[in-house]
Amino acid sequence: MRLGILDTVGLVGTLVFAIPAALLGVEFLAFGDRPVLGGVLVVVAVLMVALPRYVVTPGDLPTAVAGEAVERVVDDPTDEPESESDRD
Repeated sequence: MRLGILDTVGLVGTLVFAIPAALLGVEFLAFGDRPVLGGVLVVVAVLMVALPRYVVTPGDLPTAVAGEAVERVVDDPTDEPESESDRD
């Protein structure tokens, strides 16, 4: 799936907060100081990035419905077969 400009900016904003949390969690796991807290931080960082991509929220529904309606109404010009006069 390709990301638009706004989706990319949103992902970068999420990564600004998720990467430090993940790095701190890995550090806690690697050095054995607080392995439970380290695991929780890594899971939270992964969820921060994954949830907005894969969970549908009520704000996403109008966009999804509009996209489906446009796909059903508008014909895709690449689906039309070539006629004899187009080949010349």
